[in-house]
Amino acid sequence: MNKTYATPRQRQPELEHDLARSPALGYEPPEEAGWVRCLAHGYPSSLARWHCHDEYELHLITHTSGKAFVGDWIGPFGPGHLVLCGPRLPHNWISLDTPAGGVEARDLVIQFRHDPVEQAAQGIPELAEVRPLLERARRGVEFFGLSERAEAHWARVKSTHGLRRLAAFCDFLADLADCTDYRLLSSVQMQGAEGDAEVDSINAIVNRITDNVAEPIHMADVAAGLGMSESRFSRFFRKATGNSFTDFVNRVRINNACHLLMQTDHYVTDICYQVGFNNVANFNRRFLEIKGMTPTEFRRQSERRFGGQA
Repeated sequence: MNKTYATPRQRQPELEHDLARSPALGYEPPEEAGWVRCLAHGYPSSLARWHCHDEYELHLITHTSGKAFVGDWIGPFGPGHLVLCGPRLPHNWISLDTPAGGVEARDLVIQFRHDPVEQAAQGIPELAEVRPLLERARRGVEFFGLSERAEAHWARVKSTHGLRRLAAFCDFLADLADCTDYRLLSSVQMQGAEGDAEVDSINAIVNRITDNVAEPIHMADVAAGLGMSESRFSRFFRKATGNSFTDFVNRVRINNACHLLMQTDHYVTDICYQVGFNNVANFNRRFLEIKGMTPTEFRRQSERRFGGQA
C-alpha cells in the first residue's frame, strides 16, 4: 500500500478558481469550454487534492482503487466509481495501488454551473426533471451500474462542441436523473453557507470533527471558538449543513463506522468505541436510525456490493 499521500482531512479544502485551470493540467482551453467543461488527468496529479469549487463535478474513475473523500464521507473506490458532487462540496480521490510510474489516465471529469440550468428550466419544462438530481448532488451522489455508459457519455461530450455538446451532455444528465441505484454520501450541504468566510468556518468544524472522530466534542466548545452563543451557533450550523450539531456528529461517526465495517474485520463492538460512541446499545440505535439497518447487516450488504475488504 502506497502511504506517501497525506490524508486531505489535515487541511482546509482549497477553493479552485478559473485562474488555476491551465490546459497544461488537462483543462480545455477557455475558448473551447462553454457551460459544460471536460477534464481528464492521471495520478498522481496536482489536481488530485482536497478542494472544492463553484461548479457541479461529475467524476468517473477509470483506473486504480483507493479511498474517496466527499464532504464528511470516506469510502472505497475502484474503476467505474461515478460520483456527482455539488458546488462547494469538498472532495478528493486518493489511489492506494498506483504503480511506480503513476497512471496516465484515471479521472474523467465534467464540470458545469448551476445558474444556466436553473434559468433554462424555468422556460423549458423538460429540464426541470434534473432538479431533484442537482438537489441530491449537494451531498454527493454515487451511481451504480452506469460506469460503461458513463465513459461513453463522457467521450461523446468531450468530442463535441456547441449545440451538439449540449445535446450529448443532456443525454448524460437524463441517464443520471433516471438512475435509481445510487446512494447519498456526505452529511454536509455546503449551499447553506453564505460567502467564503462562512464556508471556511464550516469546513474548519467539519475537519475538527472528522480528524478527531473518537474524541468527545461539545457544541459549547465549538461555539465559543467561533465567538458565538450556543443558540446562535446552533442556527448557523443547521443552516449550513442541514443538520443539528449532535445529528451531524453522529452521522460522521456512523459514516466512519461504515468505512471500518467495509474495510476491516474488526468486531462491531470494537468499531463502536473506535468511532466515538461510549456504549454499544446507543451505537446500534444510531446506526439503525441513519442507515436503516444494523451494523452487521450493513457489513453483509457491503460484502455483496463491494466484494468485502479492500
